[in-house]
Amino acid sequence: MGLKCGIVGLPNVGKSTLFNCLSNAKAQAANFPFCTIEPNLGVITVPDDRLNKLELLVKPQRIVPTTIEIVDIAGLVKGAHKGEGLGNQFLSNIRECDAIIHVVRCFDDPNVVHVDGSVNPVRDKEVIETELQLKDLESVDKKIQRIEKVAKTGGDKEALKAVETLKIYKEHLEQGRSARSAPVAPEDKRHIADIHLLTAKPVLYVCNVDEKSVQTGNEYVTRLREAVKDENAELLVIAAAIEAEITQLDSYEDRKAFLDDLGLTESGVSQLIKAAYRLLSLQTYFTAGEKEVRAWTITRGMLAPQAAGVIHTDFEKGFIRAEVIHYEDFVNLGSETACRDAGKLSVEGKEYEVQDGDVMHFRFNV
Repeated sequence: MGLKCGIVGLPNVGKSTLFNCLSNAKAQAANFPFCTIEPNLGVITVPDDRLNKLELLVKPQRIVPTTIEIVDIAGLVKGAHKGEGLGNQFLSNIRECDAIIHVVRCFDDPNVVHVDGSVNPVRDKEVIETELQLKDLESVDKKIQRIEKVAKTGGDKEALKAVETLKIYKEHLEQGRSARSAPVAPEDKRHIADIHLLTAKPVLYVCNVDEKSVQTGNEYVTRLREAVKDENAELLVIAAAIEAEITQLDSYEDRKAFLDDLGLTESGVSQLIKAAYRLLSLQTYFTAGEKEVRAWTITRGMLAPQAAGVIHTDFEKGFIRAEVIHYEDFVNLGSETACRDAGKLSVEGKEYEVQDGDVMHFRFNV
């Protein structure tokens, strides 16, 4: 189950620095690889201590973490929604992403010129947001024009409901607000599924601060937090300069010591990836055997057959049952055999909702 996050931001906010940190395996963990597919696209492993603990217990030939694709989306200027600059490419790149990581400058530095002459995170956020909203408004208007005639002449109830829903989005966007906060019932959101609204995507605001503000934030962070409080968005404070220094350290121990000196328990990059996971309501289950221990990404609330289908579609089609051990039980008892003997291995059917961290085996017949 691939997950793709696009990093956006104005020039000189630390976006490229952060992307380079994400694109460096050393920023993540001791032993997970990173590969660059092309200059602005990277595949990065999701840090998960549970995978390392399972490796110690099972001693497999290899471990396979789950991954996220990170795209460095460049080319935003005012007027992007009209195609100015690299506007069209910028907007189509965002359309392909599952979530948006919006990097905002929250630090003062006379040596780093701001594109608008002064540091103002709320204004910067609104520049990008406005471009996305204007493009969404265009998409909504086009769909209304397309189906309004059908709704009026044919009396099509579904078309009438679609127009009603689209007009809610239109009014919301015209007020300078993003589609993700529009007052629309979950079941009515199907009416915008085909137009892929950019501002309906979940967003994570990353406040790039200086070193002294990394734990407590600063006035810029406070202002931005207030500005986005009604947006159904997450906000994270990171110092990209610190993350860049971490990538220069070769060993896991050195990186941990560096973080300890700063009073931090984990790197900002690690926090960012976990936040992106939360943002998309994702969770992980594991398969564990002699050949490999592997993490699999699923959506929260997924049932056992669909979770099996993430491994292979045949697993879902021919699903018979799942053998499940909760992660805590596996770690406490130390092995699958011990869990089976202690009655901690349960046999679940098609209605079982997979829990985060479950260790699973699937029985299927094709």
